[in-house]
Amino acid sequence: MNTILFDLDGTLLPMDMDIFEKEYFKRLCFKLKNFLSPEHTVKFVLDATFDMIRNSDFNRTNKQVFMEKFTEYSKIKYEVVESIIDDFYKNEYKTIGEHFKSQEHIVKSIDILKEKGYDLVVATNAIFPKEAIIERLRWAGLDERDFIFITSFEVMHYCKPNIKYYEEILGIINKKPQECLMVGNDVEEDLIASKIGVKTFLIKDNILNKKNIKYFADFEGNYMDFYNFVMDLPYVVKDKEKGA
Repeated sequence: MNTILFDLDGTLLPMDMDIFEKEYFKRLCFKLKNFLSPEHTVKFVLDATFDMIRNSDFNRTNKQVFMEKFTEYSKIKYEVVESIIDDFYKNEYKTIGEHFKSQEHIVKSIDILKEKGYDLVVATNAIFPKEAIIERLRWAGLDERDFIFITSFEVMHYCKPNIKYYEEILGIINKKPQECLMVGNDVEEDLIASKIGVKTFLIKDNILNKKNIKYFADFEGNYMDFYNFVMDLPYVVKDKEKGA
């Protein structure tokens, strides 16, 4: 194993999703107030997001699906929507960070993994622009430069829990399943990576199991347990030197 994939919300960044969604839509509804009612903003964004999650057409990125559907539902021109959304993520969106803070054991774990030579990937559900994801990494006290790849809706063609999402990531980073570990807090969306042979670590501090699925994880525990797990991992460079 030489590569660690991390979910973002509830894993790298401790997060109450109810608070995030409330603050997110409060700001976005205000941003779009001259075009849509708050009710329509929420409905159209969620509907377009669900369309994006259900999409299995590799010829269209997640962003293309979202923008096509949102403009179809809202009747707002593509260029106008794109301009408003870009400005939203550069400004209002950043203020949501005041509601969240980093987790010390995660920050330390990332530092240790870098020191030990592991390749790190942000494998968040690719339903947001890269700028929004990088901003959430900042809230988590992390640096985008620590990761060899960050999923986003501009580059990905699938979403969790579609297993093709994980296959696409491994193809992009040129890794085999047995080289990777997926770390996440969502039973359905993160542990499914095991179906292609990726080992999994379930973070239970913010565990999500909406469908009450009976699950199996290769490893599980809280943030402290994960930190101890990372401490016990071998150095990748030393393994290579030994010909492993």
